[in-house]
Amino acid sequence: MRILFFVSSMNAGGAERVAASLANAWVQRGDEVCLVPTHLQTDSSFYALDSRVQFQPLKNHLSWFPPFITPLRKWRAIKKIHDTFNPDVVISFLTNVNVNVLMALRGVSTPVIVCERTNPVVSQSADKKLQALRSKLYPRATRVVVQTQDAAQAFTQAEPQLGELAVIPNPIPPALAALPLAAEVEKTDHPKLIAMGRLVPAKRFDQLIHVFGLLQDAFPEWSLHIYGEGPERERLEHCAELVGGKDRIFLHGKTNEPWQVLAQAQLFVLTSAYEGFPNVLLEAMTLGLPCVTVDCPSGPKEISNTGRDAVLVMLDNEQDLRRALSELMADPRLRGALGQRAATSVRERYGMPAVIEQWDTIFRQAGLIQLKQGES
Repeated sequence: MRILFFVSSMNAGGAERVAASLANAWVQRGDEVCLVPTHLQTDSSFYALDSRVQFQPLKNHLSWFPPFITPLRKWRAIKKIHDTFNPDVVISFLTNVNVNVLMALRGVSTPVIVCERTNPVVSQSADKKLQALRSKLYPRATRVVVQTQDAAQAFTQAEPQLGELAVIPNPIPPALAALPLAAEVEKTDHPKLIAMGRLVPAKRFDQLIHVFGLLQDAFPEWSLHIYGEGPERERLEHCAELVGGKDRIFLHGKTNEPWQVLAQAQLFVLTSAYEGFPNVLLEAMTLGLPCVTVDCPSGPKEISNTGRDAVLVMLDNEQDLRRALSELMADPRLRGALGQRAATSVRERYGMPAVIEQWDTIFRQAGLIQLKQGES
């Protein structure tokens, strides 16, 4: 099968890593993949790509490069790549890319699958103009894909004209699945509670700092480590001082080795007001790290298996969060059992073979691999 894959950029980011992982998996099983970043400043991929993936930045298909590129010229370049590659299916990631691809390929017979990489209803990434274009153009797509059941339900209610949505989660990166579990990694004597994310209000790190401040006298050996950067740094540092945790609450900034950092911790926590698909929660569970997560839209309820594989607490309930953290901080056996259960569960549900099979279901529904399935 020939897959034409459009993304915004191939810089460091969750959608880009998923795109690279899927492209590599497809070519490794024998499909042909052409990966096209449409961002005009992109000419390379931050993530490693199999040499068989055809990497064709959109900027290379523009005949000349003036300071201002009109949408029409981008659409012509997208159409040119489509006609040259002659794909069996087109896949597009992210709202702005989806809108441009649907505009560029209007009238073509090739199935076009557009994918939202956040919860479209709670995300603030699309302005009103882009939302209006999405409402108008998405019904032209062969299928609209979101990452969680929560997002599908909310998006269907907001945009009923889209019909039934497909739900396909992010896969576990194969490189992560190959790493040893956190329990097998040598650690320091002092246990760490860890959180990761951009330092913005939506991540609710101020709430986490407050709750840890209430726990620190009962657990003097524990420390809180927050990895990420953003505009809330100064305020969060002040919060740490107010709770008396200056020497036990650390804001480390962004890390280039998140998996290694996670593996050094004893407990992970997610406190976000909302998520699109919390990759860091999935990654922590994959490593066998016991996790506490708030039940925010969208993703934690599904990734945690409705609280069976990670502790799921009520959103905006500090008492519930404090209780969950306290129970796990006090009991290493409970942490070990929860972490092992988490790793086993998510590796089965979100491993690359399981996610690729879900994509194949979409391809079968579009009539793309019926012959292959019949022959096998």
